[in-house]
Order: sequence, then structure tokens, then C-alpha cells
Amino acid sequence: MILATTVVLIATSLLMVLLVLLHKGKGGGLSDMFGGGMSSSLGGSSVVERNLDRLTIGTGVLWFTSIIVLGLLFKSKGVG
Repeated sequence: MILATTVVLIATSLLMVLLVLLHKGKGGGLSDMFGGGMSSSLGGSSVVERNLDRLTIGTGVLWFTSIIVLGLLFKSKGVG
């Protein structure tokens, strides 16, 4: 059980990094330094951007849940 939860944690961590990097920059951050500020905003967020937000939030919830489960599993085993 600990191994499976650890694999889920690692997979969701990597996916979170990828998803956050895919988001469009809001301005003034690192994304502008690397050319993200050149994009024109057409007003509002697109369907793709909203779906990316939902996927990022869902992955974040799964990531957070796997951390809590791992903590409980380690506590019940007496590790740490």
C-alpha cells in the first residue's frame, strides 16, 4: 500500500509540474521573461484554459490526498 501511494505521489508531482508550466502567464512573472508576455489576451479564458485549470486542481487534490494517506500509513506502521 505504501509503495502504490508513493508511486501515485511521484506521478502526480511530475504531472503538477507539467500542468503548472502549461498555464498561460498572468504577467510580471517568469513566463514573461521567457517570451510569455508576447501573447495577446483576447479577453476571458478559453475552454482549453478552463479545462487545464480543472485538471490542475484535480491533480492537486489527488497529490494532497496521497500525502495525507502516506502520512497516515507511516504513522500506523510506526515509521518516522
